Amino acid sequence: MPHRYQRPGAVVHQALRASRSSACRNAAQDSDQTAGYLRVRYIAGVDTPLREPTFLILTALAGEPMHGYGLIGEVAALSDGRVSLRPGTLYGALDRLTDAGLVEIDREEVVDGRLRRYYRLSPAGDATLGAETERLRRNVEAATARLRARAARPLAPRTAGGLA
Repeated sequence: MPHRYQRPGAVVHQALRASRSSACRNAAQDSDQTAGYLRVRYIAGVDTPLREPTFLILTALAGEPMHGYGLIGEVAALSDGRVSLRPGTLYGALDRLTDAGLVEIDREEVVDGRLRRYYRLSPAGDATLGAETERLRRNVEAATARLRARAARPLAPRTAGGLA
């Protein structure tokens, strides 16, 4: 039973308390949903959809095992020179991809007194590259279909003097 006399603003304070506890419950639910999203969005620290350099590294390794500097050249060739990886960037990406299980160390050899490590695509990397290739193929098909449809229809005349 409410008090006969409530100090001014008491109803507002009660509403704020209720909304805060509701906000805490909602934040907990949002946190669970965010955690689920992050599990789907990231493969052990690898962005999905793959960023172009990562996609190109995996694509280069799909052909044969390669060492770091060979990968730098292959990525540049695959991208027609658009993507130019520096050694630090490449080796950081290779460490991340190895930790994620997408790339494996194939072998190591010493050349001119320096260790040369060869990497290969793992079965998980093969599956990830295949899925990403399929996703990109569907996107290209959708864009191509829309561009063809757009080119086939005549452009509508624009009205002068204002927004239509």
